[in-house]
Amino acid sequence: MGLFTKDIKSMNDLFLHVLQDIIYAEKQIVTALPDMIDKATNRELTAALQNHLGETQKHVQRLEQAFELIGESPKGTACPAIDGIIKEANEIAGDIAEKKVLDAALITAAQAVEHYEITRYGTLIAWAEEIGNSAVAKLLTTTLNEEKAADKKLTTIAERKVNRKAVG
Repeated sequence: MGLFTKDIKSMNDLFLHVLQDIIYAEKQIVTALPDMIDKATNRELTAALQNHLGETQKHVQRLEQAFELIGESPKGTACPAIDGIIKEANEIAGDIAEKKVLDAALITAAQAVEHYEITRYGTLIAWAEEIGNSAVAKLLTTTLNEEKAADKKLTTIAERKVNRKAVG
């Protein structure tokens, strides 16, 4: 089911499609984060990424609960956006030999992921409320708050140390 196909006939269909999109995205992130953790050299960045890996695994569990609440199976649908963000991150990280610059690149890649997730969760929460799924909205709000906190933490790490070291 594509985003702009006739398979989406109602707000519930659209909600389900985007929920399938984000569970796919979260699972891809769970797969991608260990590689980013391995490449990071800044201890604070490594710790933040490790922490967020644990959170992301919980995000998948919450999404599975959301699917259960709406009576659907927790299957994902391919998300070209997250695939592209992860592909770009891998390409950038693969091209950087200087470790201090690599940490800055990892932060920008991680923040691109966070910003994508923040937009999806914000939209899903609004739609869940609109179609009367407040229990789902509550689950997703917990995740949205964690995504925003992760983004803020990455900004702090970048501004306090990583960017300065990358510049030299």
